[in-house]
Formats: sequence, structure tokens, C-alpha cells
Amino acid sequence: MIHIFIDLFHVLIATVWDVLPIVVILFGFQRLAFRTPMPNRKKVVSGFLLVLLGLAFFLEGLEAALFPLGKLMAQQLTDPVFIAGDEVGRALEWWDYQWVYLFAFAIGFATTIAEPSLLAVAIKANQVSAGSIGIWGLRIAVAIGVAIGIALGVFRIITGTPLYWYIITGYVFVVVQTMFAPRMIIALAYDSGGVTTSTVTVPLVAALGLGLASTVPGRNPLLDGFGLIAFASLFPIMSVLAYAQLSEWSTRRRK
Repeated sequence: MIHIFIDLFHVLIATVWDVLPIVVILFGFQRLAFRTPMPNRKKVVSGFLLVLLGLAFFLEGLEAALFPLGKLMAQQLTDPVFIAGDEVGRALEWWDYQWVYLFAFAIGFATTIAEPSLLAVAIKANQVSAGSIGIWGLRIAVAIGVAIGIALGVFRIITGTPLYWYIITGYVFVVVQTMFAPRMIIALAYDSGGVTTSTVTVPLVAALGLGLASTVPGRNPLLDGFGLIAFASLFPIMSVLAYAQLSEWSTRRRK
């Protein structure tokens, strides 16, 4: 029990050093450039303290729970006894890993729905669009894109195919979609790809990729374990653009 508090203290010290440059820049500009005292100084200082504590607890939680959990799930899902059952000993093919694909899809969807940065963007998009962009519509569209992307990324790890095949093909589709998508949604779609790779999604996705690359025969964690986050960034752009295009088509058809 004591070692948990020791680890948390070390993480807290490291977090202070990481956040310190931000504090220096903000307060330095306020004092040297604007030459005015920081308004609501007590509230700002207390907010920074809460940020430090939150980041420290979050980082410690990653190391203690999320990373080991993601690796454990990958090991269990790729266990030959679990996959092959009574046929243990035969060579496994890519279609034998259907539970891994299903888990990757489900964890991608669930973590994206829980992503606080996506919720913030969806709320702002709903406000500035006067309600024409629905909060849940955008969140579900992004979550479906992330789920498909992570499932496809898991397929890439299992088959060992090159990453650039998927990324280049995906961006070709994005460029084509951009040419035909409603103009108001294009920038939001591109931003939606970035906000998905944040505090909730990245730890579990990274742990899943590294765990798979460590347990699937013939895979190297350094070469094959990374890349899932790229899928989680790319495919939401495609799904949001498709969501906007389908919504526009449906509106025209009703009219």
C-alpha cells in the first residue's frame, strides 16, 4: 500500500515539472505583456492545483490499471486455447480472431463516447450551429469511425500488413469525401479526428495494440504494436463526413 503513495508522489513531482512551463508562460505574459494582475488569482491557482492532482492520479491510474488491463485482455483474447478450443495446435488464421475484432470495435466505441474532449467539441458545435449539429449525432458518428478504425487496425496487426497501405487509402477517401461534403462540416470533421485521441481512448488503445503485438505469433511490439491511434484519428474524419453527407441527402429527399 505504501508503494502506491510513493509512486503517486513521484508522478506528482513529474507532473509539476511538466505543467510548470505552462504556468510560467501564462503568468509571464499576463505580467510582462498585458502588465495587469491576473484576475481571480485564487481561483486560477486552485484550478492549477486541481489539474496537477487530476493529472497525477490519472497517470498513476494508467500505469496501475489501464495499461495492464489492456495487455491482459489482448493476451486472453489471443490465447490459442480460447481461439482454437478443441483444435489447439493448428495454425491460426486471421478469421480465427473474430472476438478480438469485436472487442476492438466495442472498446473503440465505448472509449470515444466517454471522451471528454469530444463532448466539449460536440457541445460547442451544437451551440455555434444553432442546433443543426446534434451533440449525440456527432458523438455517435465519431465513435463509429473510431470503432471501425481500431477494428481494422487490429486486423492489420494480426495479418502483419504494412501500415501505409491503410493510411494512404484512407486519406484518399477523405480527400474525395471532402470534395462532396457540406462545407460547414469539413473543418469540424477534421477536428473530430484529433479530439478522439485523448485521455480515455489513447491509453486503452495503445495497451491493446502493444498487447496484441506481444502475443500474436510473428509480431514485433515496436514495429506492429503502434499505429492504432492513427486509425483512431483517421476514420472519424471519414465517418463524420459520411454522416453529414447522409444527413444532407436525407434532407433533400424529404424536400
